Amino acid sequence: MVRVPGSFEIPSAARTLAETGNYDAILCLGCLLRGDTAHYDVIVNEVTRGIGQSAQETGVPHAFGVLTCETLEQAIDRAGLKMGNKGFEAALTAVEMANLRAGLRSQVSGLRKDKPTPAVVSRRSLVVGNKNKGKGDKPKH
Repeated sequence: MVRVPGSFEIPSAARTLAETGNYDAILCLGCLLRGDTAHYDVIVNEVTRGIGQSAQETGVPHAFGVLTCETLEQAIDRAGLKMGNKGFEAALTAVEMANLRAGLRSQVSGLRKDKPTPAVVSRRSLVVGNKNKGKGDKPKH
């Protein structure tokens, strides 16, 4: 876990982590509350753009769990009360994307030249289970 001083710094920290090659996915969590100025809109746009750009340029999935809320009450509701737990949902997305990426890599590396590349890949065929990640075990497909 890396804490940053504000939401604007999330993309920079996410990219730094992604570039190490040590992570299968990056989970970006934060909260922006609308104020009385246009500053909110600028920050929301830059944080969103920066996280997306980091994911695209590094190839490491970045799950977006940055809440953009009108009020503190709305933020609390979205963080685990009335409106679900958006952080938990983003964490599930990070795991799913890491599995998807691993599955796609294994499919691409397993394709022979005489086989056509599949146009549509079944989601079920991309699930990778590996409870012993980092202990020398390869993913099971």
